[in-house]
Amino acid sequence: MRGPVRARLRPRGGDGGSVLGSSAVMASGTVVSRLSGFVRNGMLMAAIGNGLHGDVFNIANTVPNMLYILLAGGVFNAVLVPQLVRAQKTDADGGEAYTNRVITLAGLFLAGASAVLVVLAPLLMHLFLDGSYFTSVCTDQRESVFAFARWCLPQVFFYGMFVLVGQVLNARGSFGPMMWAPIVNNVVAVAVLATYLGVFGAAPRNATGGYGGGQEALLGLGSTVGIAAQLLVLIPYLRAAGFHFRPRFDFRNSGLGHTLRLGVWTVLFVVVNQIAYAIVVRLASSGTAQAAGAACGGGGTQGTGYTIYSYAFLLVMVPHSIITVSLATAVLPQLSRFAAAGDLRALGRESSATLRTTLSIVLPLMAVVPVVATDLSGLVYGWGASSSTSGRFAPTLSLFALGVVFYTVHYLSLRSFYALEETRRVFHIQCAVALTNIVVALWLTHGAPDREIAPRLVIAYSASYLVGATLSLTQLSRRLGGIDGSRVLRFLVRLAIATGVATVVAWLVMHGLHQVLSGVGKPEVLLRLAVTGGVDVVVVLVLARLMRISELDGLTRTVVGRLRR
Repeated sequence: MRGPVRARLRPRGGDGGSVLGSSAVMASGTVVSRLSGFVRNGMLMAAIGNGLHGDVFNIANTVPNMLYILLAGGVFNAVLVPQLVRAQKTDADGGEAYTNRVITLAGLFLAGASAVLVVLAPLLMHLFLDGSYFTSVCTDQRESVFAFARWCLPQVFFYGMFVLVGQVLNARGSFGPMMWAPIVNNVVAVAVLATYLGVFGAAPRNATGGYGGGQEALLGLGSTVGIAAQLLVLIPYLRAAGFHFRPRFDFRNSGLGHTLRLGVWTVLFVVVNQIAYAIVVRLASSGTAQAAGAACGGGGTQGTGYTIYSYAFLLVMVPHSIITVSLATAVLPQLSRFAAAGDLRALGRESSATLRTTLSIVLPLMAVVPVVATDLSGLVYGWGASSSTSGRFAPTLSLFALGVVFYTVHYLSLRSFYALEETRRVFHIQCAVALTNIVVALWLTHGAPDREIAPRLVIAYSASYLVGATLSLTQLSRRLGGIDGSRVLRFLVRLAIATGVATVVAWLVMHGLHQVLSGVGKPEVLLRLAVTGGVDVVVVLVLARLMRISELDGLTRTVVGRLRR
């Protein structure tokens, strides 16, 4: 790697390896996790499809994660790491007592909240479902959603404790376990779905009905067991990282007040975000329910709803999960050190380097998504009950690609604000993001054809994060006195040229392959994807070398070196 990039991506403070090295460990775990997740998602599509029948389970299974984020996720993900790092540096016991109090308090809160949520499950689901679900002839679908919610809502506790324990490990320099643990969840899910397919079989194509009690228990409880398992596998790593948990209830005058005060703005941030997402889920639920007919028991449907929206999002967010999250998680402790020392110039350089490194991969990958969207959707989700309808994912998947680029810029900019503990500023920015999402989503979906509901919601998502990226990046630059703006601009111009050329070449290759290899079987689809993707990567790397895009060239050297070792 060339000198300037390496200098900006190497942590200070004696923690040894570089941010890229830590990111590579996390990214490798995320890659395996995502691959196993695709097996799980493909099996789920094969079992329950991507229409109304699939929405009944997927909406209920999504709500626990939304509620965890609403209740505690913002504090755990953004505020806690800087506070844990500070406690390690300033407390005589290396932050052990502070961390024990945090875990104890969080565990008590999450356990109580989960119990209340299970009791209130039917009321909660009214917030996330279109009115079509509450007609007198939709009893089966509605009752199945309620049953799934009761089985799945205990996940709130396990999600929260998993993220909390993972952040404790991250603050102590142990990045890998949290990224590898979801693989256990996927293994459990695959076993549950294999059992489901063996016992109940795949749903009929375009199924619109509800589920039986045994189906609800197997899918719902199985999902919760998987989330619990990924928490349990982290526990041994706490001791390996030098931390020994002992419950502590002496919360007064312990420093938690400062953390909670910082968390107020983050909680408000999350509330605004989740209100927007709840509206999106509700609008998405209308796509399949209304298309299936007012009786919810009609024949086939061409509607696109929550399953299409959410699973396209999961697929297109893979680069974000592997690259952006890994880099941001690894760099956040370092950003916090610069912020604590008041070194805004170093913080700006680090933020700029992380942004450039991330975009050097994310932008070329997102640009090629529309080229391969149809084949990619068929390969990942075109199985069983979803085999004849996987093409519905392609428009939604293609449109999400642009939104992910904007989201990446927004996400990375916010990490610097969190390091500075400027959570109020983050809240104000997110208000603009959420408001844009809500207004554009309501406008675009009003009176829209059912088949266009999911794609139109994606346009609203992209518009909201265009606003977010613009606001967060400009305010960060102003706050830090600059983030190498001219360098970032030159980098983006070179990267855009390389990406544009590579994408055009990839489209020509894919078009040619469809002429000579037009089959829809999985081997033909996989071959087209492999050749097209391979050509795209080669062209991007060659142009990066010729155009001296050092961020991509240096990152490639790091990855190749790790693979060789």
